Amino acid sequence: MADILLIEDDRTFSRILEGFLTKHNFSVTAVQNGKDGLSAFQKGHVDLVLLDYRLPDTQGLEVLVEMKGTRPEVPVILMTSFSDIRTAVKAIKAGAFEYITKPIIPDELLLLLKQALRKPKHSSAVESKRTESRFVEGSAEVSKKLHDFIRVVAPTDMTVMLEGESGTGKEYVANTIHKLSNRSHLPFVAVDCGALPKDLASSILFGHVKGAFTGAVVNKTGQFEAADGGTLFLDEVGNLSYEVQVKLLRAIQERVVQPLGSNKEIKIDVRIITATNENLMESVKQGEFREDLYHRLNEFKIQVPPLRTRGEDLQEFVEYFREEANAELNRKTTKFDDAVLTLFKTYDWPGNLRELKNTIRRAVLLTPGEVIGVEALPEEMIQAMNNPVPISVNNVPSGYDLKAIQEKQERELIIKTLQDVRFNKSKAARLLNIDRKTLYMKMEKYGIE
Repeated sequence: MADILLIEDDRTFSRILEGFLTKHNFSVTAVQNGKDGLSAFQKGHVDLVLLDYRLPDTQGLEVLVEMKGTRPEVPVILMTSFSDIRTAVKAIKAGAFEYITKPIIPDELLLLLKQALRKPKHSSAVESKRTESRFVEGSAEVSKKLHDFIRVVAPTDMTVMLEGESGTGKEYVANTIHKLSNRSHLPFVAVDCGALPKDLASSILFGHVKGAFTGAVVNKTGQFEAADGGTLFLDEVGNLSYEVQVKLLRAIQERVVQPLGSNKEIKIDVRIITATNENLMESVKQGEFREDLYHRLNEFKIQVPPLRTRGEDLQEFVEYFREEANAELNRKTTKFDDAVLTLFKTYDWPGNLRELKNTIRRAVLLTPGEVIGVEALPEEMIQAMNNPVPISVNNVPSGYDLKAIQEKQERELIIKTLQDVRFNKSKAARLLNIDRKTLYMKMEKYGIE
């Protein structure tokens, strides 16, 4: 009998779900908020967690990150009423086993539980789930240059900095470097620094001991220690706070880490690969990133090119993602309609490879037959290509719904800002004079990927 921890603030839905799971021979512990959920997770035996995305005291993603930092082997399934591919991507990136939307289909949930409970256990909370059997190199000149750099630096122990726009595949590049290195048989641990809660970043990276702070009821291994002997990939490294930057610099220089609340130093042997979608040198000039740390991380820099500069490679990526989606979604598509291919070639792809992969995955899911047509593409993509002129007066939607007018203008401003900064969310939040959390919430509200 598997022990399931259910974290759901809707008491009625929680009781229904608890009864359903108990009927199918699961042992269920149900709580209504993130704090109680973390406490139950840390104190009791848990085989699987069903976690609501929106909780009264926090977001499910923050609870997920903490759980994965403490006990990465326990599968977590995120539940939400909001079907949003961007949230799904964030959940999987943070370590969720899967993402399921409400209303929940009983047979689907049971199948998902069986899959999660027989899933092989991993050694790291944020160990990359996106490793693939092969990396599409491409034949474009910029692609050849990229892979020449990868092959040159991979056998060394040099610290590598990857620069490139959001969605260009920087983690794939990091993983390829690891696989071609002498450390390939040891762990590759990926950490999204942009998704780390500021008050938990040090704990997740360097670990903590029991009693180090409120809620630290067990010792926790940090990601540096989890990656010992292998490679630690720090994505969006520019988002780390100054305090964490100091600790990171010491870890690189001294090759030791000190868990929070401990007097003991732990020796580590880790190769560091970092990634950023912003100009870190500019952050150095503005005093937001330590110059000494920048030079430590910048032993070998690689520019990862955006999709729009890899024209000759587009068809190869398109077919690769289609075949991958076929296998994942049990579909039998064989090709794209000519109109779709034409649109793909002329579209700017601001979200790069990530946007292309999500678009194709969605299109394959919506295509019951063999040929993928334009109707399976996201509406916003078709609108962007057709560039329709909205019916308006002085660039304001017709009608008298002031809230709708304000929301439309806010959505358009957020999209324009994101496009202007090539979807660098930290920079977009600064330009909009809001914090990153607020930006993420508004992007979710308006369905912005």
